[in-house]
Amino acid sequence: MRKSAAIIAMALSVTAAMAQTLNVAVGNVTYAFPAAQAGDMTYTGATTLTILGRDFAIAEVDRIYVDASEVKDNTVKVTMAEGQAKVTVAGNIAQYVTPTVTGAYVSIDQSSAVGDDTCGEITYNLSGKASDGQFTLGGSYKATVELNGLTLGCATGAPINITNTKRIEMSVKKGTTNSLSDCADGSQKGCIACKGHLELKGNGSLTIDANTGHGIYAKEYIEMKNCTIEVLNAVKDGVNCNQYFLMESGSLTIANVGDDAVQVSFKDDTDREAEDTGSITIAGGTITATVEATAAKCLKADGCVTVTGGTLTLTTTGGGKWDADDVKTKASTCISADENITIDGGVLLLTSTGSGGKGMSCDGEFVMNGGDVTISTSGGVFVYQNGVEYPNYTGSTDRIASDYKSSAKGVKADGNVTINGGTINVTTTGNGSEGIESKAVLTINDGTVVVNSRDDAINSSSHMHINGGDITVVATGNDGLDANGNLYISGGTIRAFGAGSPECGLDANEEQGYTVVISGGEVLAVGGGNSVPSASSGSTQPYVTTTLSAKAGNTVSIISSGGTTLATFTVPSNYGTSGTSYARRPGGGGPGGGGPGGSGGGMLITCPGLVSEQSYTVTSGTSTATVTARTTK
Repeated sequence: MRKSAAIIAMALSVTAAMAQTLNVAVGNVTYAFPAAQAGDMTYTGATTLTILGRDFAIAEVDRIYVDASEVKDNTVKVTMAEGQAKVTVAGNIAQYVTPTVTGAYVSIDQSSAVGDDTCGEITYNLSGKASDGQFTLGGSYKATVELNGLTLGCATGAPINITNTKRIEMSVKKGTTNSLSDCADGSQKGCIACKGHLELKGNGSLTIDANTGHGIYAKEYIEMKNCTIEVLNAVKDGVNCNQYFLMESGSLTIANVGDDAVQVSFKDDTDREAEDTGSITIAGGTITATVEATAAKCLKADGCVTVTGGTLTLTTTGGGKWDADDVKTKASTCISADENITIDGGVLLLTSTGSGGKGMSCDGEFVMNGGDVTISTSGGVFVYQNGVEYPNYTGSTDRIASDYKSSAKGVKADGNVTINGGTINVTTTGNGSEGIESKAVLTINDGTVVVNSRDDAINSSSHMHINGGDITVVATGNDGLDANGNLYISGGTIRAFGAGSPECGLDANEEQGYTVVISGGEVLAVGGGNSVPSASSGSTQPYVTTTLSAKAGNTVSIISSGGTTLATFTVPSNYGTSGTSYARRPGGGGPGGGGPGGSGGGMLITCPGLVSEQSYTVTSGTSTATVTARTTK
């Protein structure tokens, strides 16, 4: 009876204190009602008090008091402490949220009635420190979770467990440092686990230590903007989601993970929503990721990868492996897409040191329209043969099926490769390593392309088109430009250096009836023997050939009989300096081989202004040669 009388007295007093707040404490949960909103409070049968639609059983109320605190509508404050947590619920949403607090474990059920027609979106503000606690949020309407100086570990699962399937904005508050860690051997999918859409925002920082699954997991998409996130450790992926991953700005650092840094899968392979693209899009910000696991990827998309801005520093150190399920070898890759890769901008620094490792690899097309890309690979060839894995195979791979071997490459595309702009610089040093490879058609329209490789510098399984750009390629053990179809040159400036015979600077697959077709551009090609236009090629711009040596740093020029310099090239400083000349092989270039490196004879030059059957002087350093231009061989 005393408790009932006190309730009545407090209800009466708050009506006279309109600038104050009526606080109803139920265990570790306090419901804060601004006096101006409290209105009529219904007291029923000496057992129930109803305020703003929230029914309180008198028996569950521990305390009611009035203070001058300010209450922000639509907010729930969760303050963690060792062994206990405290929750404060704004009065206007008291009827829509049901918190349960056990020690530092807080579970909140957000009513299905929450929506645009009721209170609208609710914000949950998390702060404090607890070595063993958890925040779980259910519901079926979008919400915001603020990390406001939170340090939280969990001994039973994910410290933040979002079972709400709608959009969750996770705001890392400006100027705050936050840290999350989970338990080992749990069933959680991530240290942050979200069954809906997860949007990471704010200007604070968050570190994650994931000891069972992924660092951050969302069943649907993840977007990131402004905040600084560091995944210090993860048993599986650093970030894993379905639908898509979009990074607009901020900083993401991932290291010490057991698999990929960022992986995106299709949510449903048979009935996907419009946004369920399986894609990764980087529009800005900074990503620094290092993966060490075998065949792991820094960025792995079941769909496409698109980079329009930002700075990506991605490193893989793991080697290759045999995948018995897919019946093929797999290797570590900095950026991997099951569909297309498009680079429109940004700065990309990609390094792969493991066997068969790659800078970028896609099952579809690779398109580069802009940006600044630097790729370095140093791994050898990974081979699976007769049930044995060879991580650094040194024998001939000519008769090994492609699914049973993986060579290090800068860029590999199963579809077309098209470079329209930007700068790409590729260095590959491992045995059998190639610079840029297309399993279809390769086209360069513009941009700056520099490739230094052990095997072919640029290779296409079909035709190759050079229409523009500034291209410098050096292959120490194979061809500079290797087209297994026709090699069309209509523009640009090309410096192509291959190894000694039978390798060359320009290699069209003449064994299969293909040829070089020249209609423009400036070209210096050096190697054991360069492919030249056939009589039926339709080539229109003449060329000259000579056996002058091309030493590192040499200036190579072609001069008309009247003394006009038509074109000048500089031999790259990393090209071999042996001075050895190699005679041109009959029939020109073709795939395969592995002749010695060093400077080679078989020099070919073409440029605008050449006239067929006229004489010209070629200079290389202090050496000169008189040559005659021709249009076809």
